[in-house]
Amino acid sequence: MLELKDIVYQVEENNAAKSIIDHLDLTIGDGKFIVITGPNGGGKSTLAKTIMGINHITSGQILFDGEDITEKNITERAKMGISFAFQQPVHFKGIKVIDLLRLATGNKTLSVAKACEYLSKVGLCAKDYINREVNSSLSGGELKRIEIATVLARGTKFSIFDEPEAGIDIWSFQSLIQVFENIRETINGTVLIISHQERILNIADEIVVIENGKVKEHGPKGEILPTLLGTAAAVNAACSKLIK
Repeated sequence: MLELKDIVYQVEENNAAKSIIDHLDLTIGDGKFIVITGPNGGGKSTLAKTIMGINHITSGQILFDGEDITEKNITERAKMGISFAFQQPVHFKGIKVIDLLRLATGNKTLSVAKACEYLSKVGLCAKDYINREVNSSLSGGELKRIEIATVLARGTKFSIFDEPEAGIDIWSFQSLIQVFENIRETINGTVLIISHQERILNIADEIVVIENGKVKEHGPKGEILPTLLGTAAAVNAACSKLIK
């Protein structure tokens, strides 16, 4: 279980403190598929990085499985079982896909056959990728799926994906949805995704709406999603009237 208690994250702006996360409270249970959504600039990605320890909170407390991890760094949180996948996957010049999977598992002798299993789970033909370098020769969609494969390989308790659909084409997005649907069906830990996409929201157990650095809504998909879709439809209708 992850508990965020009265979390504040501030940055310096025009010689004054600006709160990106503003006294936020949130509890996420074990084995859940959670999607965090909300307006741009509301603090979603900042919150995800705060959980991973990339951002250091100004005040508040973070508990993971009952242990206070507020002062723990990224490496310490990773060792406890928290993983993070960035919006834009990192390139690793000179490192092959097989090397990256071995680093992710901590197993220097991870077999090619086992590595190929992880790639197959994210919809990649293993023989075409296992010895490829993780560099700019790979498309955004390919890099995203390889990064997800590394998270699956780690088998962590708590996996965070920050807007996994960002920067990929429609065809890659279709494959990405299938990957997350498969993860949803075989979930062994908690998965938290930052996303605006309706198809990703549709496979959530719970949806959290973040706005102005606070939790505006949090509940089962069946309760939250109809309201979100209704609001989106109302906004689109209003915009259409303005354009006319």
